Amino acid sequence: MQIKCFTVGAFQVNTYLLVDEPTGAAAIVDTGETDELVKQLCAISPVPDIQMILLTHGHLDHAGGLVALQSRFDVPTYLPRKEIPLFETLPVQGDWFGQPAFNRPCGRIDYLVEDGDEIQLGNTTLRFISTPGHTPGQGCYYDEQDIFVGDTLFYGSIGRTDLPMGNSAIMQHSLQRLMQLPGHLRVHSGHGPVTTIAHERQHNPFLTFLRQA
Repeated sequence: MQIKCFTVGAFQVNTYLLVDEPTGAAAIVDTGETDELVKQLCAISPVPDIQMILLTHGHLDHAGGLVALQSRFDVPTYLPRKEIPLFETLPVQGDWFGQPAFNRPCGRIDYLVEDGDEIQLGNTTLRFISTPGHTPGQGCYYDEQDIFVGDTLFYGSIGRTDLPMGNSAIMQHSLQRLMQLPGHLRVHSGHGPVTTIAHERQHNPFLTFLRQA
């Protein structure tokens, strides 16, 4: 699978273009909060054969650009089922940060995914693992080599849980699950550089509770 990262918007969120090489079928993971991703995708020649949009969670920097993306690429959008309550607050999330200009319409959701679901992208099978805590339904999509974790895990850090609907106790359980995945998996986060499960398992200072268990 080919992976291209686009870092977009005021929040500098990492969005991802995934391409199944044998078939050319492509997916987008997260959207940014504006139409910047759409412009960058359309600047690629040829324009990728985008067949789906995968949302890791419903914060405005990850899902706020959904309407713009759907307007250009009318393809199915997937959202974790437990994320619906947060996703539906997109029209007021800018108010949470004192920036109403960031309020966004919700956009269309076609499929709701749950823990253990599989999504077929060409010849690539993407699995969904639910990792709530940062948000009620935050989750990750992964294959045999790569995992796209949204704001669950970062290089040397983890997602914050002090925003509305966050829960630190649930986040610890989710991190435990995530660290049980194969260590070689390359971790593509919503912000910051690529890392691996093994590296974070050994070095991430926010995961010492796991190493002491």
